[in-house]
Amino acid sequence: MLAFYGAARIHSAITFRAAVRSLKEPRPAEAAKIPETAAALPDDSSPAADQSLWSEERIKAYQRSTIRQTGTPLALLRIPKLRLEVPILEGTDAVTLNSGVGRIAGTALPGQRGNIGIAGHRDGFFRSLKDINNGDAILLITGKHTDTYIVDKIHITSPHDVSVLRPSVHSELTLVTCYPFYFFGPAPKRFIVQASLKQ
Repeated sequence: MLAFYGAARIHSAITFRAAVRSLKEPRPAEAAKIPETAAALPDDSSPAADQSLWSEERIKAYQRSTIRQTGTPLALLRIPKLRLEVPILEGTDAVTLNSGVGRIAGTALPGQRGNIGIAGHRDGFFRSLKDINNGDAILLITGKHTDTYIVDKIHITSPHDVSVLRPSVHSELTLVTCYPFYFFGPAPKRFIVQASLKQ
């Protein structure tokens, strides 16, 4: 049993690093499209997912999800202050949100103008959002292009309030997770972080 647990942990770390690395190294077809002035990432090896704040159940779900293929990441979400680095995947189904964070259907894609909606579990990757503040930087990294967003609003709302995901003519980022962060059972509210593209 101990050997199986150890193998699952190693497999999940390798899968996480591969997803992160795929965004740090541009695909051959895209390499010609990346401007030379685009921000480059350091060439160091990617860290494993920091699970120190996660619930035990979420860690097990993450380990199970790494066995399945979740697709190519759309981008990498990095919040330096929180030491958070996680791949953004397409969709918000259970397997996707156990493997990373997911783009909410109907919102803009990373790299596009508009409101990009990203969801994550409060007891998983987005647990550290409890420590975010106005003025903090959020980076969205696609290939070798990095967009920096600055947090300008943090609030709590009901799960039925979809106005936070409204389309926008400006470049915005909306992070969504359940609230309270430490709550037994389905959380009754949503924790929303809104940020604007740094000009």
